[in-house]
Amino acid sequence: MKDTYTIAVDFDGTIVEDAYPDIGKPQLFAFDTLKKLQDKGHRLILWTYRYGKALDEAVAFCKENGITFYAVNKSFPEEDFDIKYSRKINADLFIDDRNVGGLMGWGEIYQELVGENAPLPKKKKKGWFGL
Repeated sequence: MKDTYTIAVDFDGTIVEDAYPDIGKPQLFAFDTLKKLQDKGHRLILWTYRYGKALDEAVAFCKENGITFYAVNKSFPEEDFDIKYSRKINADLFIDDRNVGGLMGWGEIYQELVGENAPLPKKKKKGWFGL
């Protein structure tokens, strides 16, 4: 098993709930898992159908949530699109809600790739004084 991976991650339905072309709510543990993977040296590629303004919004949303991708819709940052070459992303792993069998939960992905239990979600306070 390698020490670090290049991991391609889908956006809609994977990092966030699917609300395309809008941005859905973040999936539970998605950003926690992605941050931990980056902390461990893994390269993350955003691999999404989005383009133009919708893509810019997704990249900005991820950045606001602490994730800056190694590359976006390409295998490496300097890559230029050329119709002579395949558009397939060169990655070791793919995280996508369109996997056969669907997307396993981000808590399971965290445990599988990080090797630790996923952090407990933060409890939200209700109303005044946490009541």
